[in-house]
This record gives sequence, structure tokens and C-alpha cells, in this order.
Amino acid sequence: MARLLQQIDETNRRDHWYLDEDDDCHYLYEYTAGKGWRGGDTNQLIHNLQKKRNDGGHQYKAPAITRCARDLSAVLNAEWLAQATIVPIPPSKVKTDPAYDDRMVQVCKGICAPTPPDVRELVEQIASMDTFKGGNRKSPAELKQNYRIAENQLQNLRGIVGVVDDVLTTGSHFKAVKELILERAPQTRVIGLFVARRAIPNPFGDVSVDELLS
Repeated sequence: MARLLQQIDETNRRDHWYLDEDDDCHYLYEYTAGKGWRGGDTNQLIHNLQKKRNDGGHQYKAPAITRCARDLSAVLNAEWLAQATIVPIPPSKVKTDPAYDDRMVQVCKGICAPTPPDVRELVEQIASMDTFKGGNRKSPAELKQNYRIAENQLQNLRGIVGVVDDVLTTGSHFKAVKELILERAPQTRVIGLFVARRAIPNPFGDVSVDELLS
């Protein structure tokens, strides 16, 4: 069962270097960087959620989508959902690309509430990009150049916009999407909702002061 949402604050914001104290971001679980799918239940969940069509074990993707939607449903207040618009962060590929992956759209549309949530693909990619992994890290400004607002999704936007993604890494995608939305709808409050945040292990976590000084 999902635990309560946790907030990014001064204790963990350093792991997400594009975020600042004005960014309101929340997450369910922690993904341990550098451990792969063997790094625990959350790592396995994200690994399955991100599987591509021709990957081995692709049959685990749909159950991972269902679990993420269920876990978010368990922690998102129905009254809050009734006041919010839910916006999935767009994937790296455009809809016409054979590698297009709408997993976060499916997760968002799978969120259950007494009143169906207002889910909109408000922000879309202009052109396909390489997967955002390894050394291929782009800044919010670079990402914004390849984003645009879907004009037909903008009307009657609610006062709160929850931007949803699977893993919070550097925070660049969230910042780019947030800035783009606020440029067009400055009266909204944009927050981030993530299945997991990437936690960077402390290399000195199990080392004593005596060992460091020896």
C-alpha cells in the first residue's frame, strides 16, 4: 500500500539541483540511483514502468502502470483532485514516433476519485528527443525550446495544476513544464507529483569519522 506523499525540502533538494525552495514537489517512493532494477521494490516498479515495447518482460509494464495509478489514488485527496488539473509530463517521443510511450498519460487517467480527475495533455513535445538518461541531461531552458502548449487543452484550466511524472531526477522537466504553464496561466499554482524521487546514496554514509581521518 502506498504511504503518504512526502515533500521535497531542504533535506533532499540537493539531489534535484534544478529545484529551488519555490518549487512545491511531492513524491511517494525513493528510487536508489545506481542500483538498477535490483535496488528494491521501487527500482523494480520504475524499471517495469519504463519498459519499451520490444524489451524483455514488457508484460510487466501494464501492471506497473496500474499500481502507480492505484498508489497515487490512495494518497490524493478527493477534494484536492476536484480543484486540480492533472498534467502528465510529456514523454521523449512525439505521438507519431513508433517509440512513443504514453505511460504517464495512462497513470494519470487511471487515478480513481469520486469525480473523475481533469487530466489534460497540456504540454507536448515538438520533436522527438533522445531518452533523458546518462550524460544526455538538458537544462529547463533547453527542454522548453522543444515544448509547446496544446492550445485546445488550455481553456478553463483549474487553479491548481499537478504535473505528474514517474521519477524526479534533476528537476529539469518539471521546471520547464512549470515555467511554460505559468507563462500562459500565471494565476495557477503548479506543483509536482512523482511516483518516486531519485535518491543519491551518500558514499560516506557507512564510514565513521575515525575511518575518514585515518
